[in-house]
Amino acid sequence: MLIQGSLVALVTPMTPEGAVDWDAYERLIEWHIASGTDGIVTMGTTGESPTLDIAEHNEVVAFTVKKVAGRVPVIAGTGGNSTAEAIELTQHARDVGADVSLQVVPYYNKPTQEGLYQHFKAIAEAVNMPMWLYNVPGRTVADLKNETVLRLAQIPNIVGLKDATGDIARAIDLLRRLPEVVGDKEFAVYSGNDDSALALMLVGGTGVISVTANLMPREMHEMASAAVAGNVAVARAINNRLMPLHQKLFCEPNPVAPKWALYRMGRIGSGIRLPLTPLSEANRPVVEKAMREAGVEF
Repeated sequence: MLIQGSLVALVTPMTPEGAVDWDAYERLIEWHIASGTDGIVTMGTTGESPTLDIAEHNEVVAFTVKKVAGRVPVIAGTGGNSTAEAIELTQHARDVGADVSLQVVPYYNKPTQEGLYQHFKAIAEAVNMPMWLYNVPGRTVADLKNETVLRLAQIPNIVGLKDATGDIARAIDLLRRLPEVVGDKEFAVYSGNDDSALALMLVGGTGVISVTANLMPREMHEMASAAVAGNVAVARAINNRLMPLHQKLFCEPNPVAPKWALYRMGRIGSGIRLPLTPLSEANRPVVEKAMREAGVEF
């Protein structure tokens, strides 16, 4: 199953006390489906997965699958820096009906390329479900090199990559070399950066896993659809409008700014879990300005 377009890296709404706000979360899911979002990514970085315990993590994934009810694909973040824990999370996601698991490069413990290969291979062999790799060296320190991706792409159920390096030349090199390795197998490459997503899609990427889509789901869907179809003028025009959000939603560590922006829009409460703190007073005008420039209603 090839999933194209704009996949929202969905925030996890929380009460001021830090509990998951299930009513707000369900409203976000319905809004995204109505707005044309092509897939929902739950329990990624934007969903504050590092601060949820395993039981909470599993509950959010199960809730998402149940409420989406097959209307769009659900991609569950189930990675970790413990291979055994990643397998446990992935098995649960499969059991409750998630469509894809998203596996972040192990963070902090800095495995070698061979260690990364063995980590992802072990998960893929333990749980029979489609898996996407997620390379975000700015957060994990470890960097999944193209040569390792090409090795992993030969494993049957590893079928995609979320590339958050922002390096378009590197992505072009990977896209050029993939057919030699995978043959007729579909292997999708998604941008993990909103600001370089258009460029990646125009050189052969399949879509974007988007933070900006939290605020502008329809516009991100329209931009990604145009880009994947090769309609450059339309995609560029929408992307130019959204660029202030692509840039300013990362003025503080994600998801601080997008959660505050959604709170400002009246869509979620103000809750966020330590060690993250609410958007600073100094950056609120910065984010508001970007929202106005992009045409966000609030």
